[in-house]
Amino acid sequence: MSTMEESFPRGGTRKTHKSEKPLQQSVEQDNLFDISTEEDSTKRKKKQKGPTITKKLKIEKRESSKSVKEKFEILSIESLCEGMRILGCVKEVNELELVISLPNGLQGFVQVTEICDAYSKKLNEQMSQEEPLKDLVSLPELFSPGLLVRCVVISVGITERGKKSVKLSLNPKNVNKVLSAEALKPGMLLTGTVSSLEDHGYLVDIGVGGARAFLPLQKAQEYIKQKNKGAKLKVGQYLNCVVEEVKGSGGVVSLSIAHSEVSTAIASEEQNWTLNNLLPGLVVKAEVQKVTPLGLTLNFLSFFTGLVDFMHFDPKKAGTYFSSQAVRACVLCVHPQTRAVRLSLRPVFLQPGRALTRLSCPHLGAVLDDVPVQGFFSKVGATFRLKDGSLAYARLSHLADSKNNFNPEAFKPGNTHKCRIINYSQMDELALVSLRTSIIEAQYLSYHDIKPGALVKGTVLTIKSYGMLVKVGEQIRGLVHPMHLADILLKNPEKKYRIGDEVAARVLLCDPEAKRLMLTLKKTLIESKLPAITCYADAKPGLQTHGFILRVKDYGCIVKFYNDVQGLVPKHELSAEYVPDPERVFYPGQVVKVAVLNCEPSKERMLLSFKLLSDPKKEHAGQSQKKRKAVSIGQLVDVKVLGKTKDGLEVAVLPHNIPAFLPTSHLSDHVANGPLLYHWLQAGDILHKVLCLSQSEGHVLLCRKPSLVSTVEGGQDPKTFSEIHPGMLLVGFVKSIKDYGVFVQFPSGLSGLAPKAIMSDKFVTSTSDHFVEGQTVAAKVTNVDEEKQRMLLSLRLSDCSLGDLPTTSLLLLSQCLEERQGVRSLMSTRDSVLFQTLAEMIPGMILDLEVQEVLEDGSVVFSEGPVPGLVLRASKYHRAGQEVASGQKKKVVILNVDMLKLEVHVSLCRSLVNRKDKKLKKGSEHQAIVQHLEESFAVASLVETGQLAAFSLNSHLNDTFRFDSEKLQVGQGVSLTLKTTEPGVTGLLLAVEGPVAKRTLRQTRKDSETVDEDDEGSPALAVGTSKKHTFSIGDMVTGTVKSVKPTHVVVTLENGIIGCIHASHILDDVPVGTSPTATLKVGKTVTARVIGGRDMKTFKFLPISHPRFVRTIPELSVRPSELEKDGHTALDTHSVSPLEKIKHYQAGQTVTCFFKKYNVIKKWLEVEMAPDIRGRIPLLLTSLSFKVLKHPDKKFQIGQALKATVVGPTSSKAFLCLSLIGPHRLEKGEVAMGRVVKVTPRKGLTVSFPSGRIGTVSVFHVSDSYSETPLEDFTPQQIVRCYVLSAASDVLTLSLRSSRTNPETKSKIPDPEINSIQDVQEGQLLRGYVESVQSQGVLLGLGPSVVGLARHPHVSQYKTSKKALYNSHLPEGKLLTAKVLRVKHQKKLVELSFLPGSTGKPDVFPASLGLPLLEQEERRIEAEGRASKRQEKEKRNRKGLEEAQLPSQGKKEPQKPPGKKRGKRPRPESGSEQDRGNKKQKEAAPVEENDSGVEVYYREGEEEVEEKSVLAKEKQTRPAEVPRLQLSSSFVWDVGLDSLTPALPPREESSDSEDEKPQQATQKRKSRKERELEKQRAERELCRTEEALMDPARQPESADDFDRLVLSSPNSSILWLQYMAFHLQATEIEKARAVAERALKTISFREEQEKLNVWVALLNLENMYGSQESLTKVFEQAVQYNDPLKVFLQLADVYTKSGKFQEASELYSRMLKRFRQEKAVWIKYGAFLLRRGQAGASHRVMQRALECLPKREHVDVISKFAQLEFQLGDAERAKAMFENTLSTYPKRTDVWSVYIDMTIKHGSQKEVRDIFERVIHLSLAPKRMKFFFKRYLDFEKQHGTEKEVQAVKAKALDYVEARSSVQED
Repeated sequence: MSTMEESFPRGGTRKTHKSEKPLQQSVEQDNLFDISTEEDSTKRKKKQKGPTITKKLKIEKRESSKSVKEKFEILSIESLCEGMRILGCVKEVNELELVISLPNGLQGFVQVTEICDAYSKKLNEQMSQEEPLKDLVSLPELFSPGLLVRCVVISVGITERGKKSVKLSLNPKNVNKVLSAEALKPGMLLTGTVSSLEDHGYLVDIGVGGARAFLPLQKAQEYIKQKNKGAKLKVGQYLNCVVEEVKGSGGVVSLSIAHSEVSTAIASEEQNWTLNNLLPGLVVKAEVQKVTPLGLTLNFLSFFTGLVDFMHFDPKKAGTYFSSQAVRACVLCVHPQTRAVRLSLRPVFLQPGRALTRLSCPHLGAVLDDVPVQGFFSKVGATFRLKDGSLAYARLSHLADSKNNFNPEAFKPGNTHKCRIINYSQMDELALVSLRTSIIEAQYLSYHDIKPGALVKGTVLTIKSYGMLVKVGEQIRGLVHPMHLADILLKNPEKKYRIGDEVAARVLLCDPEAKRLMLTLKKTLIESKLPAITCYADAKPGLQTHGFILRVKDYGCIVKFYNDVQGLVPKHELSAEYVPDPERVFYPGQVVKVAVLNCEPSKERMLLSFKLLSDPKKEHAGQSQKKRKAVSIGQLVDVKVLGKTKDGLEVAVLPHNIPAFLPTSHLSDHVANGPLLYHWLQAGDILHKVLCLSQSEGHVLLCRKPSLVSTVEGGQDPKTFSEIHPGMLLVGFVKSIKDYGVFVQFPSGLSGLAPKAIMSDKFVTSTSDHFVEGQTVAAKVTNVDEEKQRMLLSLRLSDCSLGDLPTTSLLLLSQCLEERQGVRSLMSTRDSVLFQTLAEMIPGMILDLEVQEVLEDGSVVFSEGPVPGLVLRASKYHRAGQEVASGQKKKVVILNVDMLKLEVHVSLCRSLVNRKDKKLKKGSEHQAIVQHLEESFAVASLVETGQLAAFSLNSHLNDTFRFDSEKLQVGQGVSLTLKTTEPGVTGLLLAVEGPVAKRTLRQTRKDSETVDEDDEGSPALAVGTSKKHTFSIGDMVTGTVKSVKPTHVVVTLENGIIGCIHASHILDDVPVGTSPTATLKVGKTVTARVIGGRDMKTFKFLPISHPRFVRTIPELSVRPSELEKDGHTALDTHSVSPLEKIKHYQAGQTVTCFFKKYNVIKKWLEVEMAPDIRGRIPLLLTSLSFKVLKHPDKKFQIGQALKATVVGPTSSKAFLCLSLIGPHRLEKGEVAMGRVVKVTPRKGLTVSFPSGRIGTVSVFHVSDSYSETPLEDFTPQQIVRCYVLSAASDVLTLSLRSSRTNPETKSKIPDPEINSIQDVQEGQLLRGYVESVQSQGVLLGLGPSVVGLARHPHVSQYKTSKKALYNSHLPEGKLLTAKVLRVKHQKKLVELSFLPGSTGKPDVFPASLGLPLLEQEERRIEAEGRASKRQEKEKRNRKGLEEAQLPSQGKKEPQKPPGKKRGKRPRPESGSEQDRGNKKQKEAAPVEENDSGVEVYYREGEEEVEEKSVLAKEKQTRPAEVPRLQLSSSFVWDVGLDSLTPALPPREESSDSEDEKPQQATQKRKSRKERELEKQRAERELCRTEEALMDPARQPESADDFDRLVLSSPNSSILWLQYMAFHLQATEIEKARAVAERALKTISFREEQEKLNVWVALLNLENMYGSQESLTKVFEQAVQYNDPLKVFLQLADVYTKSGKFQEASELYSRMLKRFRQEKAVWIKYGAFLLRRGQAGASHRVMQRALECLPKREHVDVISKFAQLEFQLGDAERAKAMFENTLSTYPKRTDVWSVYIDMTIKHGSQKEVRDIFERVIHLSLAPKRMKFFFKRYLDFEKQHGTEKEVQAVKAKALDYVEARSSVQED
């Protein structure tokens, strides 16, 4: 009625009086509060004009008083509806769903597909790929309990059990569906999920249509560091975001997730929120309108009204609220139809982005008596006040056992009830209770309450094929496996059990996390009075208990107990009598009574027996009888060490002291631990559980290998050959190693051979590489010959699996470390202080050590301290690039203790020394870096924390061989799975290595830049990290000097803030050599100006506008000039890059810098010009003094001021390159320090400079005084002082002569410089080096480009023509003194004499040789004859010589000396030019009368000293003595065949002896004859050249050769490919590409295969030398011009061969979509996966292939995959595939044939024969049968005996006869 009246008021309108307005308003408020229709709660209506009636008011008052309770009813499941927006809190996170706590004790679920679209897409990708994606993280990694989330109700349904279930969605598309792009405003608080990671930030899905939201990286950094532990945001991660900026009408939105912005975000009126788009989680400013005990009504955002129920009052303010009070509230939920808004005043909701901290109730499960009722709500439940004053809430369904028993009157406030706390509501922070009797009396409330082995009662719920479900508690269900329904296996369990039956059961296993409960109904187990074993620690030897058989094997029974504890009953313990076949006697599920023999809890191993312990008296009698006997093979004994021999220990078997021997190799399963134990065991030590291996003639051989001992204890070692059969897996040791295989012996004395072929899965080159004698191995029996007592074994890992690799690997590691721990305990008992110290040192210990010395290899040795003989060493890698000096104190961490060499390996790495002790999860995967390698295990550090973990390098006893490529290296990255979370006594975490594919290459440590970054942060500065300051740049501050460092001073400012003054900001003028920081003393008060702020984490200077500036360390200046003036410097590297700052410095500029440290490795001084500008001074630019360069650390002190000259930026651009020796310009006349790069014998040195330039030093410029071995004292990397002679070309010409480098010394120069012919004077005595001995005389090098010639008459006073004498007494490089006889400047000729009379030195040939003297007369005649002979020759040669000199001077490159091209004549070309040459030669030259016949070939301006010959060598075209310079070999004359220069024939004697006949006549006669000979020789040479060119087998040597070849065969792809390869060898990539393009244009379009070959070569080329873009481009072109499938397959092969497996995999995925009907693609991909070891993926590919390909192809595909399995995978699987195919298609002879081939290759002979037997009994066509019989016969002839061959023939005959008889019938 009231509503009707309100809508349709009676009577007319009248003017409203002012006095009535407030009354009118209150009525309006009440109406608004009474939320009934949609229109009531939109915007507030304008004041209504109309009559106000008193009756209406009364009715409204009455109505409102009645419905107060109804208005404030709390939420129930019935009040939830689809589309309702509601705030929730993550309660539980499971793999596939989230459990969400909702307001008022409700609960909902979010499925994994309702997180966001991007996450769902990733899930679908993973499903389609069937392999886990790297970037897809699980829900537990994305969400954590306590996180507040905005949800939308998507359905309210009823579960199978009849309970109501609320399904929610977090998908921003559903939550923010009510928003539009236009409605987005800056400052809005939204929720979204990360959809992808981009280069500069993240794309965030906010679910608003048409809006693209972006989160910049800098806006996410704070969140990532504080909330995300530094990890990048993941796809699907839930974020609270504040809208920073909106562009393009909401098209592009910029977000921020900074905590400071999110937590203070408030929804305001400017943001235009409406009731249609209001979102839960928004914080609003509100005003209290009405207060009642059950709730409040609030007015918010000016126009809206909402409810707050009593559960969401602020606990501290409850009862103090009043009307018109201003409050802050959080929107809890918005009803989509009624627009009703519920809010919360709880403080935890008023800071968005903050997670709830109280997540559970301490008294969960407690039963409480006399709990008073606080309030009752008719539709939803009641509240109770607990004893601690907190509220508890019970839903309506929990107030009574049933609806019929429910009495509302019992729940008046103050009434008391008995209840039980059953849950906790995080959203309301109150406990949920139940009053139901069944719950109060329930034995168990949750899975956590149930313990394994406990007896429980339950009700049968259902019986399924997989077992029976039993209800144990209200929310607890357990499963009874079919095996556990009774003591025996039930065929029809439904006959024994009915739904609703009460049953008693015993708990086998309870996993509360997975809510998994396993029960047993076996009567014997339920009623057993024996103690139950629930953990391995419970199993004490001798204990008798009940268990059930899990599995029956040929070696015994596995018996299981409670909580997954199980043990083994070995075969010999099954019964007092021998049980040959356990599977016939025992069955799985059988309940048995067992006795515990032995248990090792750490290894989770237990040995049991069905032979329950007999009478102790009998046992004792038996033992004493055994004692009297000698030691028997296989017996376990205790021994005492007597002494040591070279090969092992001499021991005595206790108690009768029987002598025995224990070899070193038998002390351990680990090869490396044997020598260790041998070294530390001493006479008198007792060893337990030692196995007797053999006994012969009183000689007892023992073994202490744990694996063999446990095998014998478990009774798993066969005693006789009859017990051994193929397929058995045995543990033994390597007895001996032969070339053809390895002999393995077992504990019982039996032995077998492992042939080379099945010794390893890897290729075996040498058997001794794979195994060592005495090594423990596991072997699989493959063949047994009982008659000959022989067996064949396989040692392949694929055959000898000992369980899953991680478990085996961990077991081996544990054993190895246990043994090493045993050695430590032996060491600790020794008297030596050194041994005891070493025993106490364990990996991970941090030590403070003093550096003793730094070795040449870069490693560091530390001083022994108080323990003499203690060696502590850090390798170069573990020095971690740090600068260390003798006497320096360093913190180190122990990596390993070498207990044989008594050395401790330590590391200086900061990440290890300052490791984080973080709580780690067992089974978690971590990236780690290998820090130390032992033979059988490695020590690595976790990248995340720096903790040390050990992992085994072997995953199997046989897994000891590694190829070099497989071996780990220190510094390499590995993936580890942790198996322990606390370092035990070993100091190491135990881990197993993940897949080898996850290994990463060793990170080459960057130079000292990385160290610089670490050094930046002084420990003194770390104090002020958490304190904020309010300084700005330019402020004056006062503080006290806290500490003085060489490069900076630390100052304490007001409020304890720490500041820093750099050395460059202390004085205005810094005297060179002083340290400015020394002027400030600790405790001194200083006034400074703030010039910048350095960020604590990045050490960068931030601008004052930066939000983190208040957290920075203030950078200060106390320079007087800075303090006086108003302007000031501001350091701001944040906005100006170091590159920009360095550009301000010009080359040649002088700067003051401060020495920081000397980098020993990189050989440079590191200096600082300012706090933010750093420089480097290469060692060679620090001084010209060798003393300084040898010990720069002694010359320069840290913090010292230096004046330096700017050279330019370094290669990294982040540092300035400086010089202390002035401008570094390598110009002519400069002196500089260089480093020798290369020493070229007899030539000189190559020197490099810091600027990168290279120079050469001739052998004549090495010293002022020549020596026999001038280059002996020079080595690469040696520092030398150089003088620049010439800088005209790229390569400098240098001199090391002290007269050049130190001109002030002015000492005498024994050997002056001869740089040109002008420096040579007649009659001068000079020294030089022999260059070569020619037929005309001896060439002597006088200078870098001056060579003189001494003819034979002037070489020695003795007469000889033996070349051997010249070679032995005048070798190349010999130092000789010569007299200059004549210098001809016009011709640039120098003549020399070595004669004793000229030089005053002994003759070059010793008198002891007895050579005849050359008479003076002979010498004179010789000289005259030579003069007349020369007259004609000179006319011809003079002009040629001059021509030759011109190019020699003009060209920069040196001309090749005659004698470089042996045996090759100049190529004859046109004759006309030759004639011109001859004319020039014929021009006369002035001839001097007294010519001595000595001449020089001079070349000026050459840069490299090469072999200079003046005259052609004898071996060339064999010219005889020619009086003048012969140049035919040095220069290519254009000669014709007719005009070849004649030469004299060789003569026996040297040119000293001449005939006395007239010279001219002789010359004419000889030259004519010689001309004929020369002509014939030239013709023969031409013929040979032509034949060589015609030879088809000739290999092309140049591009021209290839061009000729491809012209003759343009379609031959092999020629084109060779042409490409020719260019690639010369690294001419572009030319190779050009050849390929030519080939593709040239080859005929019909030659498809030839073209394809070139395309493939081009793909290979781009893959190796090109970029990904160029490769893609070529590939796309190749696909256009060729059969696409072939190109795809070829590229896949290219990728695979080059190791690019990721790219290959992606390409195959493309091919499978494009060529899904091509079986070749599927087969290729299968082979690729198998080669990569991904057998599972290969199997899935075959299944997909069969789905996609037509049925007719199936047999071929299966056959091909089976072949691949044989070759690359599992042979057993391959056989199964063939068998399945042949069972379906028995007449497919092609498949039979392939099967036979594969089995012959990979299987045993028996298997092959079995297949042949099956084939020859098939009913096939005679032709096919003949084929198989023939193959069978060939096989037997090759592998079988004569008897077997005859048997095959007989079978063939039988077949023929049977066939013919059938035809007759």
